[in-house]
Amino acid sequence: MSKTANPYRRSIVGVLAVMILVAPSLLTGCREDAEPPKAPPAEKPAETPAEKPPEEQPPAPKTDADKGWESLFDGKTLAKWKATPFGGEGKVFVKDGQLILDMPTGDMTGITWAGKRDDLPDIDYEISLKAMRVEGEDFFCGLTFPYKDSHATLICGGWGGGLVGISSFDDMDASENETSSFYEFKKGTWYDIRLRVCDNRIKAWINGKQVIDVEPGQRKVGTRIEVEDSIPLGIATWHTKAALKDIKMRRVLDE
Repeated sequence: MSKTANPYRRSIVGVLAVMILVAPSLLTGCREDAEPPKAPPAEKPAETPAEKPPEEQPPAPKTDADKGWESLFDGKTLAKWKATPFGGEGKVFVKDGQLILDMPTGDMTGITWAGKRDDLPDIDYEISLKAMRVEGEDFFCGLTFPYKDSHATLICGGWGGGLVGISSFDDMDASENETSSFYEFKKGTWYDIRLRVCDNRIKAWINGKQVIDVEPGQRKVGTRIEVEDSIPLGIATWHTKAALKDIKMRRVLDE
């Protein structure tokens, strides 16, 4: 009997041959460390023109509050000021741009205007300065100023250290009339003091806060006898050492 080929064997051999040829590609596609297909390169974003740096803003224009001031103290010498001869006054001198009113051996130390009287207005003006109490407990700025044909005094820090007011109306001083108020002053601290004198109004500010707004009317305006030597314009202390700077004046329109 002749031998014939087994058909099942031939089919198995064929299948094995196909698997041998296909297996490498199958194995490669299942490997966890196989590299994924590369994505196409991303398109570059369209270039935008660089932003221009902001232009520098011009300085703010000066306001009316900055205009017209004339300095009355150069920070170097007494110039048109003199030590007020109160009797028992402390030394008056300039140091580090400040005008120092030293502690008196008596009651008061001060400076008085020694320039021409005609250089000072009687009405419609402002005076501004910075003042500091260095030692002592009483007023460190007694600013005596012209008012029409008379004078008065703005007190800062009097009667125990905190009283603010104007002396005098109808012979009533800063502690007795309606301008009297209290302000907390600290030693070693500068205070901006501004006084405005007009025909029908006298106003004052400390550090920008209004502390006085008074209408003199027909009342008698005058000074206490203690500060008569400060006339026509002066700054004095009472049992206190003070420092002053940035003393200036300007004309203003009546209100």
